[in-house]
Amino acid sequence: MLRVAVPNKGSLSTPALSMLAEAGYGQPGNDRELSYVDPENQTEFFLLRPRDIAVYVGSGQLDLGITGRDLLLDSGAAAEELLPLGFGASTFRYAAPPGVAGSVTGLAGLRVATAYPGLVAADLARREVDARVIRLDGAVENAVRLGVADAVADVVSTGTTLRGAGLEVLDEPLLVSEAVLVRRVDAPVDTAVDQLVRRIQGVLVARSYVLMDYDIRVELVDAACGLTPGIESPTVSPLHHEGWVAVRAMVPRGETNRVMDELWELGARGILVTGIHACRL
Repeated sequence: MLRVAVPNKGSLSTPALSMLAEAGYGQPGNDRELSYVDPENQTEFFLLRPRDIAVYVGSGQLDLGITGRDLLLDSGAAAEELLPLGFGASTFRYAAPPGVAGSVTGLAGLRVATAYPGLVAADLARREVDARVIRLDGAVENAVRLGVADAVADVVSTGTTLRGAGLEVLDEPLLVSEAVLVRRVDAPVDTAVDQLVRRIQGVLVARSYVLMDYDIRVELVDAACGLTPGIESPTVSPLHHEGWVAVRAMVPRGETNRVMDELWELGARGILVTGIHACRL
């Protein structure tokens, strides 16, 4: 039986369960369950702290897990990213009071507070910056004001919280994170794992694309297919009305209205858009 870890709380939990549901896997009976079995898919799910998931997967006790890229890298576990999942995005940056560092290289010899010591220590080592990493749990914005650290490394969205604490962001992000599917490094081939990965890939594609159908004159097909090239190529079928064909293609969801406008200007008619619930490509 396949054993999969899912976040039990936080910003990753509900989106992870929703994605698994769209992929055809069962859901927990209530929000207090620690584990549950999906007998139809021969899969057991464990609801764990997101920070612990990479450790369980890396140890080989679980086959797969959904966690954050930041938590995976911070754990130092023998687990690797299989697939980015497109939710739970976050950006990690260094920040310090004005005039203290100026750049990440200026952190040399200083104390850097963070809730992700493994991630930050590895990044500083990569940059060859010799700084002392101070581990804190949770928010670290007040670490400088309270004298625990000289700078911080933390999750940043707009930077408002850091600026409110009298800090300025340094250089480029040390990491852009999101939810990822992880597996133990060098794990053997497993058909159940491959099936789950294919299903989730299908969900990602279904969320990113729509099906677009339209009618167009034969002499305009090449130009129309240039606007809707699809994944492999569009499906083109003759219509009863001579000189016209029906075209069906997958189109990126975010480009739907622009493509419809351009097809209309080209001469396409009967343009219809349909959502995709599942797919295998």
